[in-house]
Amino acid sequence: MNKNPIGVFDSGIGGLTVLREITRLLPEENTIYLGDTARVPYGSKSKETVERYSFEVSSFLLKHGIKMLVAACNTASAFAVPRLNAELKIPVIGVIEPGARAAVEATRDNRIGVIGTEGTIKSSAYTVAIKRLNPAISTFVKACPLFVPLVEEGWSNDEVTELVAQRYLQEMKDSSVDTLVLGCTHYPLLKDIISRVMGGGVRLIDSAEATASEVKRILAASGMLNSRNEKVNHRFFVTDSPERFLSVGRRFFGENLSEAELAHLEG
Repeated sequence: MNKNPIGVFDSGIGGLTVLREITRLLPEENTIYLGDTARVPYGSKSKETVERYSFEVSSFLLKHGIKMLVAACNTASAFAVPRLNAELKIPVIGVIEPGARAAVEATRDNRIGVIGTEGTIKSSAYTVAIKRLNPAISTFVKACPLFVPLVEEGWSNDEVTELVAQRYLQEMKDSSVDTLVLGCTHYPLLKDIISRVMGGGVRLIDSAEATASEVKRILAASGMLNSRNEKVNHRFFVTDSPERFLSVGRRFFGENLSEAELAHLEG
């Protein structure tokens, strides 16, 4: 048993969907979350910049004694996780590999769609991960940049958002995908709309759920699961504007998000 916290980071708020699934699946675990809100988004940054930011964030979390690091950001998962995994002495995972694995297991007709931010789609990380697992699978990708601001505006079930989803997802419907990866941590909040647009026959893959399952598997295999905890502690840090993080973040994590501390990273 290891009571040290699980460290989770994202460029901003979306990674809270990953944290929410981790705390749901592993209610005895302590966690510490850092949203790099001063430098959001990572998706428009270069690989070198994302790597540097990710190591600065990881250094902060390591000082708090984390036992595992989760990059709850698709861009950081694509650009920084390989180096983080190679250089850090604790387990490191991102959201792409678990999501890709879940999609490969779910597809019936070997036709998988992936939606995400422009940065994630341009990286081709999901396509590479899916093809590595099964080269016979056909992948179809689509950037949906308007989804993030719509979610953060609180319009997750708004008719405007549904119209945008219909426009974005028509290509996926035309391609007859049977499985659709929600390749951005904001997108789980749009599950209802995306499911309506795509139809009941399309399986939606929530990378947050798949990542939480992978966290549990790794901790169990290494004997680091915390099976008993009298007082679970969840700490939240941001690099800018705790007030906005709290007001928007509750849509992602729930009302238990009551306090956020300001983090000062060493560049």
